Amino acid sequence: MLKSDATPVRKAPSARDGNPVARENKRTQVVAGFFRQREPAELVAEPVIDQTPLQDAEPATEPLRSSAAAHGAGEIELKLFVDADRMAHFKAAPVIAMNARNKGARKHLKSVYYDTPERTLRRHGLSLRVRQSGARFVQTVKTDAVDDPLRRGEWEMRVPSLAPDLGLAMPFVPEKLRGNLEAQPLESVFTADVHRHARPIELPSGTVEIAFDQGELTAGDRSLPVSEIELELKSGSASAVYEIALRLAEHGDVKPSIRSKSARGFDLAADKPPSARRPRKLRLDPSVTLDEAFATILRSCFLHLLQSLPAAEDGRNPEGIHQLRVSLRRLRSALDLMGSVGALSNLDALRLEARWLAQELSAARDWDVFRLDTLPKIATACPSVAGFDALGLAAAGRQSNAYRKAHGALEDRRCAMFLLGLGNWIEARGWRNDVATEDLGQLAEPAADFAARILSAQYAKVLKRGRRFKSLSAEQLHRLRLATKRLRYLSEFLLPLFADRKSTRKFSRRLSGLQEQLGAVNDMAVTASLLDGLDAEPDGTIAAAAIAGWQARASIGVQPVLQSTWRDFTVARVPWSRQAPQN
Repeated sequence: MLKSDATPVRKAPSARDGNPVARENKRTQVVAGFFRQREPAELVAEPVIDQTPLQDAEPATEPLRSSAAAHGAGEIELKLFVDADRMAHFKAAPVIAMNARNKGARKHLKSVYYDTPERTLRRHGLSLRVRQSGARFVQTVKTDAVDDPLRRGEWEMRVPSLAPDLGLAMPFVPEKLRGNLEAQPLESVFTADVHRHARPIELPSGTVEIAFDQGELTAGDRSLPVSEIELELKSGSASAVYEIALRLAEHGDVKPSIRSKSARGFDLAADKPPSARRPRKLRLDPSVTLDEAFATILRSCFLHLLQSLPAAEDGRNPEGIHQLRVSLRRLRSALDLMGSVGALSNLDALRLEARWLAQELSAARDWDVFRLDTLPKIATACPSVAGFDALGLAAAGRQSNAYRKAHGALEDRRCAMFLLGLGNWIEARGWRNDVATEDLGQLAEPAADFAARILSAQYAKVLKRGRRFKSLSAEQLHRLRLATKRLRYLSEFLLPLFADRKSTRKFSRRLSGLQEQLGAVNDMAVTASLLDGLDAEPDGTIAAAAIAGWQARASIGVQPVLQSTWRDFTVARVPWSRQAPQN
């Protein structure tokens, strides 16, 4: 399997699997067959992207994609990181041999990536590259993915050399940044030297250019190997990208990714781990249909998941595991939401895989919180208590084991098949095939009507579990926390449909406060369970007792705040009510 997004290593079979090769091959065939979708049901038109290959323009500085077409310009692309010594094996995969239009073209691509000394472009989700292929030089401006995992803005223009032309790039840069860019010199940040073999693949669902890239990124005295397969949609449905990826995954180990060479190169230059970001706020038009709302919600969850993977795989930034777990919780909530329409056969398999991956990451996150937050905070507050260092060493061992488990799951082929299958299901809108005929009409109804019903039902469940709040046991508070967390995710998905109501922001704020307070109580329970199983030296035992005592005292102090937060939440006006005031 692949250890990092650019440095592949082979994973040895586990002895506990008995016959791991046969078992894995069988699992792969079953999962791949399950995730191949039929054509979407006829409900609404599937979006079709037409990206005609660019022609050389004259003069040399004329944009290949003009500003008049800027709003529609872009690329739809997925990467598969693979072992370098397996690249020839993938080139001979049946899906390519049977569907390639021709033998393709081989190119030697030399690229230089530019930015200001303050990294103005990078900080605003932009990249500026000049690429040389033979005697041809092309400058490209790209944007990060915003609402969709595969879609990025891309604008290309011919230039006379590897030197960038900022003036040509300006029409594609937000106006607020232009003055900043003009006041600062551009500098070369890193280079990419890649040998590419590209071939067009034609499927009934679309035409995809598959590019086999091998080479190196270089920033100063640091370098990073490149060994990846790029799948770029040229025309048709984006599901074609996942169809090919799934068939390649049957042929060997792959690691799906949307992380660009630009992102890897900038992190290489800065010598820092990949970042992990919180999900963007969802944007839904109040008039959108339920089918379109499902697609938007799922793409948002999937984007957050794919963006969190590099940091989680790298392991140096604890926010990576944290955000990956959050993305899986959001995804599971979205899948549960879809189950409200009716019985969907694929949902159970998707939820099972999401739950499996989340469980494999759980211990790593728990130990991160304990070592990086709980332990140092209490140790600082109790300087006279001995044993915190010994306790920290014991915890570090558990944390290391938990990370090995998490990384093993992320490197497992099961994870790759889950990601590709999920992406394919989303782009093919596979839920249309699952919905019973009598329920299919719901997908064409306004999403706001559905949202009001779902939010009302979950809100009622939260209120029911919070009855006689002051006398709730620890177990009852835990069940209330789970119901509140579900309402929080449903609200993130569906409240954008009611964004013009005055009560939306207030309700969201009070719901968030309640979840945080209930989460703090739960964190204390998790800490207690970690301490119960932690073997430490005698001094460490003393420190563990101090932590237990500290949190027991804190749990008493948190009760008045928790009760006040609950009261504030219960009196907040719900924004999905027809009586909710409009702005």
